[in-house]
Amino acid sequence: MAEKSRSQVFRDGLLDGAVVVVSGAGSGFGRETALEMARLGATVVGCGRREEPLAETAELAGGLPGAFEHQTLDIREEESVDAFFERLMERHGRLDALVNNAGGQFLSPAEAISPKGFRAVIELNVTGTWLMSHAAATKCFIPGDGGKIISVTLSPHNGMPGMVHSGAARAAVENMMRTLAIEWSRFGVTTCAVAAGQFATETLLTKYPREVVDNIAATIPVGRTGRPEEIAWLLTYLASPAGDYYSGTTITLDGGRDDWFGAWPPERLAARSGELPAEERRGT
Repeated sequence: MAEKSRSQVFRDGLLDGAVVVVSGAGSGFGRETALEMARLGATVVGCGRREEPLAETAELAGGLPGAFEHQTLDIREEESVDAFFERLMERHGRLDALVNNAGGQFLSPAEAISPKGFRAVIELNVTGTWLMSHAAATKCFIPGDGGKIISVTLSPHNGMPGMVHSGAARAAVENMMRTLAIEWSRFGVTTCAVAAGQFATETLLTKYPREVVDNIAATIPVGRTGRPEEIAWLLTYLASPAGDYYSGTTITLDGGRDDWFGAWPPERLAARSGELPAEERRGT
């Protein structure tokens, strides 16, 4: 951990005095984002459904320039979400940014997804994001000096077989951010979505079929999966003053996967033209 105790990208103190909420802060993108922001001086209030992962993040954040506080929270429960932001304002008196990172889905053929399973994904990814965004706006941003809402969604956008429920949910969130960017601009609130491609998170490496994990890098034009800290850097950038003019847009971070499946040129075309396949050009 010593080599990661300082930010690899930003200047010290970039987020001094800022208060940021990160949902799903107990693992993956949420944990990396919380730690990066705390390295830069922010007070990060993390939430998630389970105490143990949040406590692990808190332990990792020990000794960083900022602070990491945490609370268990089911973002699908309206009263709990409202109470979470009310307590935050009582304790800190301000909120500068909300990172809607919590979400979830399961891999399944569309015909095998039950109505209950579909509703569960919509409730978590759409309703939960709405409740968090609405509460942050009405209890913190609108009565105060504005703020930022950044919501993590998914790439590719050209269809994700086996993930129709999640694709529908994330498309809804992206449109939600576009619409709120217009409606809440008069209150000084900016909203963005960050669409993450295939990243080497614990969830990908342990929850998905081995065949998918072993072959996924070959589907990405840059030839590798992303690293969780790369999403954390982007989210931190948007939460910093450098991100003040971003609003109403979706930023895709996926190594080019949104635009093309695999390397270019494909092996059969490379053979026709006499060009070495991409993996041989890279020496892999």
